[in-house]
Amino acid sequence: MVKAERQEAILNLINAKNIETQSELTNLLSESGFEATQSSVSRDLDELGIVKKGKFYAIPNKTDARFGFVGLETAGTNLIVARCESGLASAVAVQIDRAKIVEIVGTIAGDDTIFIAVKDAKTQKSAMKKIWGIFKDS
Repeated sequence: MVKAERQEAILNLINAKNIETQSELTNLLSESGFEATQSSVSRDLDELGIVKKGKFYAIPNKTDARFGFVGLETAGTNLIVARCESGLASAVAVQIDRAKIVEIVGTIAGDDTIFIAVKDAKTQKSAMKKIWGIFKDS
């Protein structure tokens, strides 16, 4: 099967079901006739701009993105990963930095991703709530 067809299947599955993990998505793809490794599914999700909203994968609605901000997910207990529209991570990072969220130790912005370092798991959850607050009403 062609990559474009697999990616179309991923979009259809995410629209149809609540999917929590790449493993679950890989199994659903297999059931649909698409053999894919976890690493290829991971690349597909990244290329498609799929983000986690809460516990589930979601296709971001670009009209809902505020100042280029798309969504957040955790990476371990001391890191938050913010997804942004392409080219806008630096602008979003500036908004986060200006908010002076005490739980945040520092930020590093790329093209469409920001790594946000926090002290621990407790401050991670608090920082995520505050970051969402910056962008939800904008």
